[in-house]
Amino acid sequence: MSPHPLPNLIRMGLVTEVNDDAAPTVLIVDNNPMSSMRLSNLFKPRNFNVEVCDDGDKAVDEYIRLDPELVVLSLDIPSLDGHLAALEMREHGGEGRIVFVAPARMADIAHNAAFSAGAVAWLQKPISGESLEAVWPQVLGPIPGAPGLEDLDELYPDRVQIEVDEGPLLPALPGLPLPLPGAGPLPELPVVVPPTVTVEETKKKGKGKLVLLLVVIASAVGGVAYALGMLPV
Repeated sequence: MSPHPLPNLIRMGLVTEVNDDAAPTVLIVDNNPMSSMRLSNLFKPRNFNVEVCDDGDKAVDEYIRLDPELVVLSLDIPSLDGHLAALEMREHGGEGRIVFVAPARMADIAHNAAFSAGAVAWLQKPISGESLEAVWPQVLGPIPGAPGLEDLDELYPDRVQIEVDEGPLLPALPGLPLPLPGAGPLPELPVVVPPTVTVEETKKKGKGKLVLLLVVIASAVGGVAYALGMLPV
């Protein structure tokens, strides 16, 4: 934003040729393309640099990035509604003037939102050059306070707040000295080699198990035969 936004705004209404670097910026926030185009066509003859956004959350980011002299903000926009977006802009700071735009059915909401967010004016859609000219003295006037900032968390309890990074929660651990004082070299541990089993030993063990199994089976068969009287006593 230029260091003296109010004189620049007044001058933009009186002259027709201005260097782009010296021209004030208006951020138009509306998700209706026809409404955004109409507003752009109203501000370009006043030699404003026009920036357009269609989302409330993005509008807050653009406000912080651009630091515009004027914000024309629709109330019924996605993500953040216009009222909350305006409050977050005012919470961030800056000297941007906010003008709400809304249809006739939202007149009461627009009036209350303008008071809450400290908007300089609000305009009823569809907006014409005559309606903008009628509120232009208010646009150039002093910026009201924003009483809604005091109740922002109560009005919108679910809004996402960015916490300030206050550094690490725990103090950093001191580095350990290398090598440790008084520590000698580690002793060498003996290498344990598992016993090697040869193929022949494996075969012998297998044969022994097989013979034992045959003896058990033969004993069992003999016992059954004796019980049945098939073998002599």
